[in-house]
Amino acid sequence: MDGPSIAGIFRPVAQPTQAGERSVTLILESPDLSTIHDLGTYSVFADPDAAAAAQPAEEDAGDEIGFLKEQQWKVEFATAEIEQRKLRASVTATGLIKARKDGEALVGAPTGGHLLATEAFPRIGTRVSAGQPLATILPRVAGDQVDVASLELAVQRARSEYEFAESEHSRLKKLVAQRAASARDFNEAENQERLAKAELAAATKRLARYQRTLGSEGAAESTGIQVRAPIAGTLAEILVAAGSYVEEGDAMFHVVDTERLWLEASVAEADLGRLPDPRGAWFAVEGFEQTFAIDPDEGGQVVAFGNMVDPVRRTVPLVFELPNPNGLLRVGMFAEVRVWAGESVDALAVPASAIVDEAGQDVVYVMLGGESFERRVLRLGIRDGDYVQVLSGLEPGERIVTRGAYLVRLAGASPAAAGHGHAH
Repeated sequence: MDGPSIAGIFRPVAQPTQAGERSVTLILESPDLSTIHDLGTYSVFADPDAAAAAQPAEEDAGDEIGFLKEQQWKVEFATAEIEQRKLRASVTATGLIKARKDGEALVGAPTGGHLLATEAFPRIGTRVSAGQPLATILPRVAGDQVDVASLELAVQRARSEYEFAESEHSRLKKLVAQRAASARDFNEAENQERLAKAELAAATKRLARYQRTLGSEGAAESTGIQVRAPIAGTLAEILVAAGSYVEEGDAMFHVVDTERLWLEASVAEADLGRLPDPRGAWFAVEGFEQTFAIDPDEGGQVVAFGNMVDPVRRTVPLVFELPNPNGLLRVGMFAEVRVWAGESVDALAVPASAIVDEAGQDVVYVMLGGESFERRVLRLGIRDGDYVQVLSGLEPGERIVTRGAYLVRLAGASPAAAGHGHAH
């Protein structure tokens, strides 16, 4: 044969010429490898009838489950040796992932006006630093005139009023010189001219500022009011649209710092006696296979433990702070929490992923050989994160299926899946 019939599978075939007990040794030699494998002793029979007669009766064949290497390699499958671990007893609670009190900010509009539309307008999920500009507001001008045509009309009206006031001032000045008008009328005309001139200057400035703002982003920064992030974090919500009009105080952006979060657990009144001084916890979130730990040695800490029992729910809040380095946790997630209670114990433990619930029984599958497994019913103790204490059913050093245990169970339920005596 030029190559394997199945990728990764090699089937050397030995054909003994005489019956009897034979020792089998596999020797592999190549330019880069030389190894010897002792495969044990096997019985060689003279013919098929003699081999069939030597097989044990079906009821004596044992409870081994066959799960072939070809099957194992095609699925997510893994085994591990059970070992002693430090486990901590815990109290069950429900919890909610929240932002820290100083890690959340709702940014409001400092003034009313138009929210300028720029290419740099932020998006949800954008990471921002403290003080970073988020948007620019063009403030509302006098009389709610916020378009160029209205501002130009205001300039023309102010200029016309100024020219009239200037002309009236000049006319009264001549009349006063001819003693044809009173000094009071002259002073009033002079005052009206100054006011009209000031109004014209203000209207002209408003128009120029608005035109510069619409003309370039740089001008907007100098004439508009910038809205900045008060804290570093991630934009969780954007409550306004670019180009829209906002009133003073309108909510615009919701910034949340997700690098460190709070877990608010609700501890039942009946369990308070078991938690005199809680220090840590572990919790599970739907959609994640792994659990998350709040350990003081890894940056977790207790923020507060309530002193009052909720009169309706009969629970007490327990708030933890924890790091979120990979950003896996999101604000608002619901968590099943286990608050550590008491000292840790050394115990034989198995991964929770290895346990299969079979009609209320906790079952694991022990590896007897490369392709043979055995079903074991366990009596379990405390669970701490991803591991569960084994009180009975396993011995130290045994190897169990940690991934794919349910597939081994299916193989045991199907007579056609038994595949004993497979050759490699």
